[in-house]
Amino acid sequence: MNDDLRPLAGYEARHFQWQCGADGRVATLTLNRPEKKNPLTFESYAELRDLFLALPRASDVRAVVLTGAGGNFCSGGDVFEIIEPLTKLPAPELLRFTRMTGDLVKAIRRAPQPVIAAVDGVCAGAGAMLALASDLRLGTPAARTAFLFTRVGLAGADMGACGLLPRVIGQGRAAELLFSGRAMTADEGAAWGFFNALHGRDELLAKAQALAQALADGPYFAHTVTKTMLNQEWAMGIEEIIESEAQAQALCMLTQDFKRAFDAFAAKQPPKFEGN
Repeated sequence: MNDDLRPLAGYEARHFQWQCGADGRVATLTLNRPEKKNPLTFESYAELRDLFLALPRASDVRAVVLTGAGGNFCSGGDVFEIIEPLTKLPAPELLRFTRMTGDLVKAIRRAPQPVIAAVDGVCAGAGAMLALASDLRLGTPAARTAFLFTRVGLAGADMGACGLLPRVIGQGRAAELLFSGRAMTADEGAAWGFFNALHGRDELLAKAQALAQALADGPYFAHTVTKTMLNQEWAMGIEEIIESEAQAQALCMLTQDFKRAFDAFAAKQPPKFEGN
């Protein structure tokens, strides 16, 4: 039954860094072109998409931290390696590209592992969408998040921005950012619910990894159900939501983690979850 599972802790990334902790449960994905503020290329887009598509079959990784090197998160698509070539492509190839970028967002959302974005400095364009697609976001006071598509003559509707951003920060605030392309400050991001917390630059990654480890050591199967329901319930009415959650919770009650939690409570001990 588990023949399709394989470890990903030893994955050798080509266009970014991929490192896992000693137990393989927490992976840290670092965009590492710091000299250009970690922009994406056609190749890194494709590899990111393929890696997140593989995560549902990972036998080890239970949480992912997504971050950038050198004091910035991601400046979006590389101007000369993506933007310039796009100005010369015909419509069918442009659609292939925009569908690929959207596939990356869908892959992040569909991955069962909680994804935590650790955002410092520039977080713009496609980089802002990577952060938005993540389940949780930690930032620094220096974080500047901009959905700047209109500044290059494009719609704010890119990679799911018009659907995802209003659900996180509200319709009016999202409309302002998507129309203007201005940067959202870290304080605004924290006040509006984009960031779950702000930390100093020197502690950001450690805080994100500690949060990821806590989630990875928790009831992993139950966490995957929570993520699934958070995504699915956007399109449901209240009747469907309650019934879906009734079925989901009953399924979780069949897990050994549920029994372990009860036994630990009865013994006045902290529970030790195994993820099954």
